[in-house]
Amino acid sequence: MNHAPRISHIFVYPIKALDGIAVSSAVITKGGSLLHDRAYKIINERGNFVRGKSNKKVHLLRTRYDLAAQTIAITIQGSSEAFSFHLYSEQRKLERWLSEFFGMRVYLVHNSLCGYPDDRIAWGPTIVSEASLELVATWFPGLTAQDLMRRFRPNLVLTGVEAFWEDRLFGEPRTFREFRIGNVTLDGVNPCARCEVPSRNPVTGEELSRFQKTFTEQRRKTLPAWSPASRFDHTYRMSTNTRIDPAEAGKSVQVNDEVRI
Repeated sequence: MNHAPRISHIFVYPIKALDGIAVSSAVITKGGSLLHDRAYKIINERGNFVRGKSNKKVHLLRTRYDLAAQTIAITIQGSSEAFSFHLYSEQRKLERWLSEFFGMRVYLVHNSLCGYPDDRIAWGPTIVSEASLELVATWFPGLTAQDLMRRFRPNLVLTGVEAFWEDRLFGEPRTFREFRIGNVTLDGVNPCARCEVPSRNPVTGEELSRFQKTFTEQRRKTLPAWSPASRFDHTYRMSTNTRIDPAEAGKSVQVNDEVRI
């Protein structure tokens, strides 16, 4: 493609495992993550993370955020009744509501410095291209690129590039590939290994049969020449994990920012 790679969408997920929100820009925190992204997580009394991998009820929660007002509105799938809470001043009230929903005592834990990324080595935003989502959608009749965006939960989505262009953003094992988004410097770390959650309908939790097997087979067949084969011990990988030096704190990434390697 002749167009420069640019950011077309930015998503943050204020409560880890729950719905995200599209934003036009995101500030880099002192911990090198996107502000508001995975800033909270839900844990049980043993301190274990409550997420879709282990509790399918997670998929039944719909959320709307007002980040400026620091509020969340939650509805249960299939219901029109919304329950609203201030994330700070009403955190305990929100915990009680979530405990009742899950049928067990749960707590919200907050980390404003760097949130709770899936990969502790690659704590920055995950990146995928629109073209990758569109190609993968062709492997699953009935699914759209938008559906897959919700299943794979990326932070940054690129336009103006071919499928799996984001594989150019990482190199061989034990190396990092520097690139820039606008005026922010990032390091590409590795291709993101996926779990069973993308195989599930993000609204109902219903599992799509043979999702992982089909994805793995097709990803292997379509692995681009620029993708370092040494990084694919398996091909159930989608999007690029990154890290951002905390020295970049205070800068921001914005929709339409150019990506330069």
